[in-house]
Amino acid sequence: MREQKIPATVITGFLGAGKTTLIRNLLTGANGKRIALIVNEFGDLGVDGEVLKGCGAENCTEDDIVELTNGCICCTVADDFIPTMEKLLERDQRPDHIVIETSGLALPQPLVAAFNWPDIKTRVTVDGVVTVVDSAAVAAGRFADDHEKLDAQRRADDALDHESPLEELFEDQLKAADLIILNKADLIDATGLESVRAHVGERARRRPAMVSARNGEVPSSVLLGLGVGTEDDIGNRKSHHEMEHEAGEDHDHDHDEFESFVVETGSVADPAAFAEALAAIITRHDILRLKGFVDVPGKAMRLLLQAVGVRIDRYFDRLWSPDEMRGTRLVVIGLHDIDQAAIAAEIEQAARQG
Repeated sequence: MREQKIPATVITGFLGAGKTTLIRNLLTGANGKRIALIVNEFGDLGVDGEVLKGCGAENCTEDDIVELTNGCICCTVADDFIPTMEKLLERDQRPDHIVIETSGLALPQPLVAAFNWPDIKTRVTVDGVVTVVDSAAVAAGRFADDHEKLDAQRRADDALDHESPLEELFEDQLKAADLIILNKADLIDATGLESVRAHVGERARRRPAMVSARNGEVPSSVLLGLGVGTEDDIGNRKSHHEMEHEAGEDHDHDHDEFESFVVETGSVADPAAFAEALAAIITRHDILRLKGFVDVPGKAMRLLLQAVGVRIDRYFDRLWSPDEMRGTRLVVIGLHDIDQAAIAAEIEQAARQG
């Protein structure tokens, strides 16, 4: 049995697409498979790993969940990912399947290519790359291209890039996919979903299978067992960065365009008012993603808060541990020129007033 390659599924997708919810559902419906999970986040606060540790799945204990919170995994393959994989593979009780949740800002290509490293390739194969899409965001035009308008702008300004970093990243995640999950499909109508399907299909290029979902509810039988061996084909799925590098163009890595920081503040008496204030802050500063934990006085459980744009979800996810310092900690992700000091001050003021 130790000679058999362990299948690994890479789950990628843009910020707030629903990757963690998808994995949480996967863990609770994996039909007894022992799953090891590697969670990578952009920022120092490991929100997604904490959420998954609280799911209570017997097939994926806290010891089976490895968090990498020191940057994007695609930039730290040699330093972080390879040693983590080697430790998993040396365990006495090896996992039946490995699931890797990338940062929402990750390029899947370098990560998948790392499975061709000699010490990994003989023992693990990439079962498939699953890309999760926020259908409601795409339907709202967050990644839509108006080519006629762009062409007119380019004629007026030769220095204008034809794609923004966000659009490039979105397309790169789609190009790497073996399966695309059109998540949050319940938030749009049937016509809107078909429009999203067409828009995503144009950018995926290789025409992978697409499955629509709500709340990340996709059976494990759909997500696992694809049997693609994606590491052998990743050279045909090059990212914008790789193609421009090969062409000899000067091109900064997309992650240079993003920043994240953590805001720590006190308890919040009125979570609803706090969420409303956060929505205004998100709009004012064009924050891409905000997530973390909130301390509500008089409540034994911590409040999990997740925001994508002005859509804010919040629920009590678990009891505060006796040895845990209660408090409100939120990770903020935005473009590189966001005003960290102003945002932190406004969040702290909102917490005091909430």
